[in-house]
Amino acid sequence: MSAYVAPVKDMLFTMNELADFGEVVKLPGCEELSPDLAETILDEAGKFAGEVLAPLNTAGDRQGAKLKDGAVTTSPGFKQAYRQFVDNGWATLPASPDFGGQGMPYGLAVAVNEMWKSANLAFSLCPMLTQGAIEALLHHGSDELKTRYLPKMVSGEWTGTMNLTEPQAGSDLAAVRTRAVPEGDHYRISGTKIFITWGEHDYTDNIVHTVLARLPDAPEGVKGISLFVVPKYLVNADGSLGARNDLQCVSLEHKLGIHGSPTAVMAYGEKGGAIGYLVGEPNRGLEYMFTMMNHARLAVGLEGVAIAERAYQKALAYARERVQGRPLGSKDAGAAIIEHPDVRRMLMTMKAQTEAMRALAYLAASCMDRAGRHPDAGQRKHFQALVDLLTPVSKGWQTEIGIEVATNGIQVHGGMGFIEETGAAQYLRDARITTIYEGTTGIQALDLVGRKVARDGGAAMKQLLASMQATLAEATAAGGEDLAAIAAAFKDALARAESASAYVAETFAGDPRAVAAGSTPYLMLIGTLCGGWQMARAALVAHKRLKADAKDEFAGVKLATARFYADHLLPRCHGYWHEIMHGAQSTLRLPASQF
Repeated sequence: MSAYVAPVKDMLFTMNELADFGEVVKLPGCEELSPDLAETILDEAGKFAGEVLAPLNTAGDRQGAKLKDGAVTTSPGFKQAYRQFVDNGWATLPASPDFGGQGMPYGLAVAVNEMWKSANLAFSLCPMLTQGAIEALLHHGSDELKTRYLPKMVSGEWTGTMNLTEPQAGSDLAAVRTRAVPEGDHYRISGTKIFITWGEHDYTDNIVHTVLARLPDAPEGVKGISLFVVPKYLVNADGSLGARNDLQCVSLEHKLGIHGSPTAVMAYGEKGGAIGYLVGEPNRGLEYMFTMMNHARLAVGLEGVAIAERAYQKALAYARERVQGRPLGSKDAGAAIIEHPDVRRMLMTMKAQTEAMRALAYLAASCMDRAGRHPDAGQRKHFQALVDLLTPVSKGWQTEIGIEVATNGIQVHGGMGFIEETGAAQYLRDARITTIYEGTTGIQALDLVGRKVARDGGAAMKQLLASMQATLAEATAAGGEDLAAIAAAFKDALARAESASAYVAETFAGDPRAVAAGSTPYLMLIGTLCGGWQMARAALVAHKRLKADAKDEFAGVKLATARFYADHLLPRCHGYWHEIMHGAQSTLRLPASQF
C-alpha cells in the first residue's frame, strides 16, 4: 500500500498565488496568521494525516463500524485517532474564538481539511458534520443554546450531526413528517431519519443532533419546517450530562464505500418523544439548515479534490514500480509502465484535474473569508455573491471529476486495480457517494441555472466571466508558445460559457425544462472553465518564475500541467455547450411511457 504524503508545496502555491491568501491574512481576526505560520500548520497537519489517519484507511474499509444493542463500535484505531485529533487541537482550527476555537480562516482550514479527507475520508466526515452543526448554532441559535453546546462541540468533546432525510423524503424536504410537539421550554420530537452520517458512535460521551421537524400548526411544504437541537444525552444547567434522551440508532446502512463512517437510521420518540430545543424561530428550519448545507456542499466538493489526490498518488506510485512491456520506439524491454504514452496521458489527466479542482476549492474558501470578514460592506456582498455562485459548481464539478480521477486510477493499475488488495478500488467506492451527498449533481445544476444565473439575469456570472476575460488578456499578452496555446483554448472555452450563460438567463423563465435538460452539462462547462481559468493563472505565475530562473523545476511542471489542461480538458467545453444549446429536444423527446 502506498503512503499518503500531503502535497504541501502545491497547497501553498495554490493558497498564495491563486487564492490570494496574502489578502486573507490581512482581514480582521486573521492578523496573527502569517504565511510562515500557515506553512508550519500545514506541515504538522500533513504529518498527522500521513502518520495517524492514512494507515487506518484500509482497515476502516475492511472492518467498518458495527452496531450491537443500539451502540456503535467504530473501526479499529478510529477512536484513538479521534482522541489524538482532539488533543492536538485540530477540531478547534476554524471555529469561533468566542467558544474556544482558534478562528483560523477557511483559506487555511480548506487545505487542512483536504488532508484529512485524502488520508481517511470516512474519519473526516465526523468533524465535517460537527463543524456544520456548529455553524448552524452559531448563526441561528439562542445564547442559551450556544453557551450549553458550542464550547464542547468546538473542542471536539461532543460531535454534531445533520438530520434531514426520511424514508419518504429524500431531497424533497417538503415531505418531512418528523413531529415536534411543544412542552414547556422544550419540544417532544418523534420520527425516523435515515442516512445520518456519524449518527451514533463511540468517540464521545454526547452527540448533538440537529433535526428538521414540523410543529403541529405548521403550514404544509418547506415553509413549515423548523430546526431543533436534540442531544443524545440531555445537558444539565451546570453543563454535566443528564438522562439519555429518547432516541436511538436502529440500524446502520450497508454501503458501497466509506465503511469506516457509520451511516445511521435514527429513531426519535419511541418512548414518548425525544426532548429537543428550537433553533431560532419556528418554521424557518430549512433556511437555518442551509447554513449547514452550504458549508457541507463546499466540504463535499473538497472531497472530490481529496480523493483525486489520493488516487493520483497511488496510481503514480504503481506506474513507477510496475514493469511491463516495451515502450514504443525503445529496444529495451522491462520498462515501468509510466513510460507508456497512454499511461502518461492518464496520469497527466489525473494530475491536471486535481490541481484545477484544488485551485477552485481554495478560491471559494478565500471568497468565504472575505465575504465574512471584509470591513467593507460592498466587498462582503461582492464576495458572498461569488461564494453563492461557486458553491454548486464546486460541489458538483469537483465530485464528478473526483470519481473520474479515481476511475483512471484503477485503469492505470490495469487488472490489479480491480483487485481489492491493491487499494485503488476503495477510492472509487468511497468517491461515489460524493456526487449524491448534500444534493445530487442534478440538484446543484438546477440551483446554478435557476437561482444563481437566471434569477439575477446572469449578473453574477457575467462578473465571474469578466474576471476570466482579464486573465485571458494577460495570458494573451504574456508571450511564449505555452501561454499562447493556453490562451487560445481558454478563449474558445470562455466564449462557449458566455454563449451558454446568456441562453440560460434568457430562456429559463419561458422554458425552464429546456434549460434544466442541459443544466448538468452547463455546470460541467462552468466547472471545467473555472479549472482552466485557475490553470491559466498558475501558468502566468510559472511563466514569470521561469523567466527569472529557467531551472525552476516546480514552475516548469506547473506550466506543463497547465498546457496539458488546455490541450486535453478545456476542449470538453465545446461538447458541453452543444448539449446545452442543442440537446434539450432529444433529451425530452420520449414520453415517460416509452422508456
